[in-house]
Amino acid sequence: MIKLGLRFEDAYDERRFVRQFTLDDLGRTQGAMVLGAFVYCAFGVWDWILDPTHWTTTFAIRLTVTTVALLPLTAVLSNVRAQTHAEIIYLAYCIIPGCVLSFIYLLLVSGFNHAAAGTIIVILFVSTLLPLRVLSLLAFCVSTWICFAVCQSMSVDDRAGLHFVNNFEIGMSYALALYAVGAREIRARHQFQTTRALQREKERSEAALTDLTNAQTHLVQAEKLASLGQLVAGVAHEVNTPIGLALTTSTALEADIKHFARIVKTGQIRRSDLTQIIGHLEEGTRLLFSNLTRAADLVQNFKQVAIDQTNEARRTFELQSWLQELMSTLGPLLRRKGHEVSISCEPGIMLDSYPGSLAQVISNLALNAIIHGFADGRAGKLELSAARVADDKLRIVFSDNGDGISDENLSKVFDPFFTTRRGEGSTGLGLHIVFNLVSATLNGEIEMKSSVDQGTEFIIYLPI
Repeated sequence: MIKLGLRFEDAYDERRFVRQFTLDDLGRTQGAMVLGAFVYCAFGVWDWILDPTHWTTTFAIRLTVTTVALLPLTAVLSNVRAQTHAEIIYLAYCIIPGCVLSFIYLLLVSGFNHAAAGTIIVILFVSTLLPLRVLSLLAFCVSTWICFAVCQSMSVDDRAGLHFVNNFEIGMSYALALYAVGAREIRARHQFQTTRALQREKERSEAALTDLTNAQTHLVQAEKLASLGQLVAGVAHEVNTPIGLALTTSTALEADIKHFARIVKTGQIRRSDLTQIIGHLEEGTRLLFSNLTRAADLVQNFKQVAIDQTNEARRTFELQSWLQELMSTLGPLLRRKGHEVSISCEPGIMLDSYPGSLAQVISNLALNAIIHGFADGRAGKLELSAARVADDKLRIVFSDNGDGISDENLSKVFDPFFTTRRGEGSTGLGLHIVFNLVSATLNGEIEMKSSVDQGTEFIIYLPI
């Protein structure tokens, strides 16, 4: 049966197929069963035409079979528990009237002169309107044919060769029905296998997509932390200068205060000494204030950018001041490399978006320019501009005058893991993350223009 395609090797698949095959479109099948019961009784008219004497008996038999077997079997299929035995119910529905039909022909005078036609109609009904598999149909064929042959052998008929003709016609009908049902079952099994394969492939694809989404989330987070690490290094370097100056100034002030204390203890305070010490204190406090203020501003800006880059909350913010804060944290890293940075932003733009994702985009573009645009270590120029292009649309342009990108690589820069500096630690995810953040999170678009030795320009369109 497995080689013929009429059974699955996997028992679980076989059970699922049988249930689906027998219960698919159950309402239509029950409608056909009700129709079959009606037709079975309606053939009482045929009995009356063939034998007006005995037709009342045969009609009573037909009506009994209908009310006791056919209609109850049809109704029981509505029970969920009974549906697990649907094929057995179908088989009983077919065999009972099929076998009784031969007995009815035996009661009618010359009933077997027309028995083949009535039996063939039953075969057609069973094979076309009921979801029987080949084995079940074979059981129906064997049982009803045996009953037909037995009843026909008990009948009295003067026509020579009628037994052979009837059995030949019925046998051919059985053969055709078996072939048709077998072909239908094989097609249904192929369709079931295809559906199962597609379902399994869909589940594998969904699992792979989930894994990919999780991996992408981790990569984005790792890229954020990496850019924050770059910011930490740059800010630490930049903060070190004002803190160091403040420390030196405080040391000098401490020395002046100790000198002043010694003069006070001797009681020999000259006006010139007092004036000099006061001047030193004024200059020292001014330097302390300016350097500590500078350090505090750097720390505050870095704190805001760090919060934005690790927080996906949406909020409304003033773009110009936000860009200045962001670039002030990137400034130490860029100036350490000797790069010149210019910012141009139309004032008064209130952007309702995700500052963390936008900060990640601009930070990645800046770091990408440093690493790839000025790979030889030379100093360059970075420009960042933002302006409205419509009432509800913003254009941000980030450009550099670096090495540019070759024509063959232009179509690949946003692809994941594409990089020309893999041997130097690049992962090829920076611009891919930029593209995903702009298109998915910020609901915008990004374009790129570049040519070798002519620099690179990224144009981002965002909804305000």
